Amino acid sequence: MNKTYLLLGSNLNNPAKQLKIARELIKKELGPIGRQSAVYSTAAWGKHDQPDFQNQVLIIETKQSPQETMQTLLAIESKMGRVRQQKNDPRIIDLDILFYNKCILNEPLVTLPHPHIANRRFVLVPLNELSPNLIHPVHQKTIHQLLRVCKDTLPVNKM
Repeated sequence: MNKTYLLLGSNLNNPAKQLKIARELIKKELGPIGRQSAVYSTAAWGKHDQPDFQNQVLIIETKQSPQETMQTLLAIESKMGRVRQQKNDPRIIDLDILFYNKCILNEPLVTLPHPHIANRRFVLVPLNELSPNLIHPVHQKTIHQLLRVCKDTLPVNKM
């Protein structure tokens, strides 16, 4: 089994409900959820003229490879009605792989760890809740250390 950290986000069509649907589909199609962070309300990153997001980090165990996991997440997004138009647009659901074991991978479909973890408080805050001492395999710093030096100042509030 592969320990995988996922980030869930939504800011359309009742985000709390969308996160719940995503968790159920992830359990069904990828594997059991071991732990989950609280849900956080976060200002939109990159494109500010939209509703706030609700974000959550899950730790799952999956038998799937990183590529299969990414394909499954994309299929779940599609099943839930996500349509990709412009970068950073509002979305019904956004599912990302943050970490997959200690894997470092750079392929067209998936980059691991997720390349923007260290720059985004909406990722680091729920990650820090679950695994503050997890060492980022590229930066060689703990999640807690990355959060302390993160330059992102957008608010991230536990719901």
